[in-house]
Amino acid sequence: MTEPVEEQEPPLPPSLRFLKVLVTGLTIMMVLGVGAVILLMLVRLSDNRGPVLVHPDVFEFPIDVETVGYSVINGYTVLVGDDGVIRVYASDTRELVDTLDLNE
Repeated sequence: MTEPVEEQEPPLPPSLRFLKVLVTGLTIMMVLGVGAVILLMLVRLSDNRGPVLVHPDVFEFPIDVETVGYSVINGYTVLVGDDGVIRVYASDTRELVDTLDLNE
């Protein structure tokens, strides 16, 4: 019996070898790019900073004054009372920072 002869493929022409290298490089760059996008999305979406929830009842407010409105802006809580005074508190320490009397 005779052994099967393995056929050798002829070498690729230089232009096809160059094209093969370009396609391989493009494939590697696309895989790295998709991986980078997925990594950036995971890092950005896993950020657990949520909105600051502040209720006006946790701040020291005069007893006879009702809250008309409030807002949280850049780490400060602004409370508007029905006495015409705007009070600005630090949201983290809940200390009164400034007041503005609208009746003056």
